[in-house]
Amino acid sequence: MDDGFNPVEMIAGDVSRGLVLLCDHACNNLPAEYGNLGLGEEAFQRHIAYDIGARDVTLALAAMLGVPAVMTTFSRLLIDPNRGEDDPTIIMRLSDGTVIPGNHPISQDEIKRRIERFHRPYHMAIEALLGEALREGHVPAIFSIHSFTDQWKGVARPWEVALLWDNDPRFTLPMLQELRATQRFTVGDNEPYDGALRNDTMFRHCTARGLAHTLIEIRQDLIGTREGAMEWAELLAPMLERVNALGALHEIRHMGSRTGPVLPL
Repeated sequence: MDDGFNPVEMIAGDVSRGLVLLCDHACNNLPAEYGNLGLGEEAFQRHIAYDIGARDVTLALAAMLGVPAVMTTFSRLLIDPNRGEDDPTIIMRLSDGTVIPGNHPISQDEIKRRIERFHRPYHMAIEALLGEALREGHVPAIFSIHSFTDQWKGVARPWEVALLWDNDPRFTLPMLQELRATQRFTVGDNEPYDGALRNDTMFRHCTARGLAHTLIEIRQDLIGTREGAMEWAELLAPMLERVNALGALHEIRHMGSRTGPVLPL
């Protein structure tokens, strides 16, 4: 069924610059046919619905750097694009203590439908963009933008920003140096999450292809306003320009994964 809902937002940019931005959890929207999944409006203002502030940071960075970006337009409550198609958490029935009535119970046919209608088009768009860059002779580095809550289960998190990664250090280590050099933040390295997640976005499009990549997590209270998001984009843009100039980021290198064997694409 074509209801006019486009699950992907593409931001045009110059692939020759060698950098692609991704935002897996950019929006808290739902297609009309799903209503509100049985939840109140307040649920869609929380992190369970999307990565607060991540879309604004992505848009600002794409504009500042002149690079392309791929973003989702649907809530992670519908389906999580940062999970493999076989991941049991691809559609959450319970998220941070909140039951999602529209997801519980759910049939295998409905899971398949959401994968085909929302999850798969996002990944196909990423594949198309990376394929375009490679055909034109530009090996891109990938910067994925996420955000995290300032506390979890009542415990404050000490980091303002963190980078997640698996086995490929080419993008992450110089970005960690850049962030720590400001002496303004407590910078997490694979905190508060581990970057090695089999068949997630980074695994599927970067690890398997041998493309340099890193995933940034910025604390949501710091980018929850447009002003905060712009401040972080202005901070990150020159760092990304310096790191992106490193030649090692633009070579295909298959470095494997801590999650197990990788079949290179």
